[in-house]
Amino acid sequence: MRRLVLLAAVLLAAACEPGMPQTVSTTPRLDAERLDETAAELTARAAPARLGAAVMNLESGELWAINGVDRFPMQSVFKAPLAAAVLAEVDAGRLDLEETITLMDEDISPPFSRVADAYPGRRDYTVAELLTLAAGASDNTAADVLMRRIGGPGAVTAWLRAQDIREMRVDRYERQLQPEIAGLDSFRLDWKGEAAYRAALQEVPAAERQAATEAYLADPRDTTTPREALLFLAKLARGELLSQASTARLLKIMGETPTGAGRLAAGLPPGARLAHKTGTARTDLGMNPATNDIGLITLEDGRQYAIAVFLSGSTLPEAEREAIFADLARSVARAIG
Repeated sequence: MRRLVLLAAVLLAAACEPGMPQTVSTTPRLDAERLDETAAELTARAAPARLGAAVMNLESGELWAINGVDRFPMQSVFKAPLAAAVLAEVDAGRLDLEETITLMDEDISPPFSRVADAYPGRRDYTVAELLTLAAGASDNTAADVLMRRIGGPGAVTAWLRAQDIREMRVDRYERQLQPEIAGLDSFRLDWKGEAAYRAALQEVPAAERQAATEAYLADPRDTTTPREALLFLAKLARGELLSQASTARLLKIMGETPTGAGRLAAGLPPGARLAHKTGTARTDLGMNPATNDIGLITLEDGRQYAIAVFLSGSTLPEAEREAIFADLARSVARAIG
């Protein structure tokens, strides 16, 4: 484990860019020693899982991280950059938030999905509705439909590259990725709903499910690094990715998400706000492949920090996994004064 603080070369390069304001930070420096101690304790608690985390002061650019350049599976964390890519299409005039999309059988994706649960009783959704369902409620069908509408996973990754976000990649639809983790083929309509999908998963022999999950954990597709997640969040917060209106829309959705109440949000001080996106894989055979949370913390005094935490290959129960996130957030709150 190695902490990364004050990336002087990066900050110097940024300060030399044309038009970059020359400012002196007025916020306290991160207490890196406190964070290192917490990280060591949480890493031990998480073992044998891999823990990756990073925190950035958005005013000064000061950074702290553990396993910050390691790749971790994103799971639904990808829905934040997907939403940003969708809103970029809106900003460019190629997509209208009021456009109505009519769902067909082939659009339905695995749970969690309120859209799938309501199908075929309801087929029509606006882009705005799907955006809130995908980035807020973490709806898999809504995410897949939006991704298809803007050109597929490759289009999302290409947009990220155009924003100079190079270590975050989106490669598969949820209807492909989620079944593959458990050794299933691409999603079928007769697997719609939690009960039917769970039954389909249980039909795959345990050895095949385990092999498929191990392959997923070793796969570079649909992954990012904690540091690159911070870069995405920082660019979003600074208005470098989207128009002012689209930035505000996405941050509002992320600030109202009902997911992950026991993770980062549980460790923040009174008055702090969190705009975030979680990601969670299914636990199977005693192991959870990925539990994640990334977001923007705004303290009561207006200071803002980006934070990203990834936990991969955990054998802990959900409550204990989430407690790691909450405890790290508490330590961050103390470390930033």
